[in-house]
Amino acid sequence: MATLRAHIDALDERLVGLLAQRHALIAQAARIKKRIGLPARIDDRVEEVVANAGRHAASRGLDRALIENIWRQLVEAAIAQEDRYLNGDRP
Repeated sequence: MATLRAHIDALDERLVGLLAQRHALIAQAARIKKRIGLPARIDDRVEEVVANAGRHAASRGLDRALIENIWRQLVEAAIAQEDRYLNGDRP
């Protein structure tokens, strides 16, 4: 069990690293959106991102609804991050 837990912990660390990369990309998107006058929330894109994640999940045998729910939370956090930037609250 200890070995399995160590593998899970290592995978969790990699996932957090990927989320940090995603966060950096969202920061780039916010700068572009500010420059060209786009809002943080673009509903069509939200649905596209969530659907993409769901499709990828289903193709790997994962629970599509669960992954879409997780991705909605990720997207909402990204929108909040962009909103903070667009409103002048730069971290």
